[in-house]
Amino acid sequence: MNQHLSLVSLMVPDYDEAITFFTRALNFELCEDTPLGGGKRWVVVRPPGRVGSGLLLARADGPAQAARIGDQTGGRVFLFLETDNFDRDHGRMTAAGVRFVEEPRHEAYGVVAVFEDLFGNRWDLIQSKSAHDHQTRLTR
Repeated sequence: MNQHLSLVSLMVPDYDEAITFFTRALNFELCEDTPLGGGKRWVVVRPPGRVGSGLLLARADGPAQAARIGDQTGGRVFLFLETDNFDRDHGRMTAAGVRFVEEPRHEAYGVVAVFEDLFGNRWDLIQSKSAHDHQTRLTR
């Protein structure tokens, strides 16, 4: 059996605002933006150069869905953005106005800091210990 997780749906209030945030602040690629009629669109963004998992930006349809924007997991970290260079991406994201809710910290599994997307969902920016050790060796 060959399976993989391809998309995670993320509730947003506005497609264009979400596209701007993900492509500018997080440096994601806009992979698809297809009109579906009735004002709905199929909008997919992914980290640069990645094939596979991405986000389907789904505009909230009605008050019940709108109430979930920014709190799809009850305040817990929702998504994990792994990087091969924590310092580079943390600096770029901070300069782009991304709000980190904590300072970077070193854990047994790597370097991590929690940030919020434009809508309040919490994410981990994380560099695994093996990637961080490799990066450290390269810069010495």
